[in-house]
Amino acid sequence: MKKVLQKILPTIVVVVLVLAFLQELLTPKYMTDIIEGAMIEEYYDSEKNHDVLFLGDCEVYENISPCRLWEKYGISSYVRGSAQQLIWQSYYLLEDTLQYETPEVVVFNIMSLMHAGPENEAYNRMTIDGMRWSSAKWNSIQASMTEDENALDYVFPILRYHTRWSELTAEDFEYLFHKDPVTFEGYYLRVDVRPVTSIPEPKRLANYQFADYPMEYLDKMRELCDEKGIELVFVKAPSLFPHWYDEWEAQVDAYAEEYDITYYNFLELAEEIGIDYTTDTYDAGMHMNLSGAEKMSDYIGAKLLEDHGITDHRDEEAYVSVWEPKLEAYKKAIEDAIAEEAAKKQ
Repeated sequence: MKKVLQKILPTIVVVVLVLAFLQELLTPKYMTDIIEGAMIEEYYDSEKNHDVLFLGDCEVYENISPCRLWEKYGISSYVRGSAQQLIWQSYYLLEDTLQYETPEVVVFNIMSLMHAGPENEAYNRMTIDGMRWSSAKWNSIQASMTEDENALDYVFPILRYHTRWSELTAEDFEYLFHKDPVTFEGYYLRVDVRPVTSIPEPKRLANYQFADYPMEYLDKMRELCDEKGIELVFVKAPSLFPHWYDEWEAQVDAYAEEYDITYYNFLELAEEIGIDYTTDTYDAGMHMNLSGAEKMSDYIGAKLLEDHGITDHRDEEAYVSVWEPKLEAYKKAIEDAIAEEAAKKQ
């Protein structure tokens, strides 16, 4: 038996290596197209010195700039955001993050409470595939899968992507063994402007009550933060659509009051923050551009220092040595993006 194993072992090793190579090749890279799929895994390369963790969908990763929070307030933060991040995915990302560090404050965007259950494999993939393997990732898979999905496709992505041969591009080979950063500590930089010209009429819903499934995970998130001594804060972005219903607002208000959770509704605070919907959005009111994101970051940053006890680290060399190079790269990217936009208009 031992001799047989010795004979076939090299073959087994070669087969495993070939399959691993093919899996890496066929798995989407998210570098130049749908870059939101590359955001989650970037966290693992960051320095784990974050006092504040932001969780949620595009209403955080396009609206909060950690580099701005550092520049103006000396706050060390990270946005673990992803496209249509559902609340159970936010919860398991929090569990995942706590394996590496324990922030003082977790800021959660409550828009995902509108989703009653699993919805879309493509969005699931953009959150889950980037997570490192752990019980948190496995549990997120189980909580997120639609009826047509199979957990093994997440364990072995080659099972899901084996038909991508005809879709391979130069990007798949260029980024086979490495990926470039697509965010700045989780923030997705946009400088283009598309003002609000009209607001879609909100649809009438048959039921405005948040479903049990998302509320169950809201409880789990609150309880985990309590257990770890983390302050939980709720936010709602100043996005004009999808519509945020008064009935939803009332439920969040009641929950926040019951459990003594601070809640910032930036829709209601837009005027105080200085949001200008003719200049501060790049898609007619759904997301903020750089101008809007920095205004929001200025506002929440002041609150984090004044009301939530976060420390200004700008006089601490251990933090300065980490954050100043990030800030320099961020400002350079802004200059380049503005120049690119100007070139498009010529």
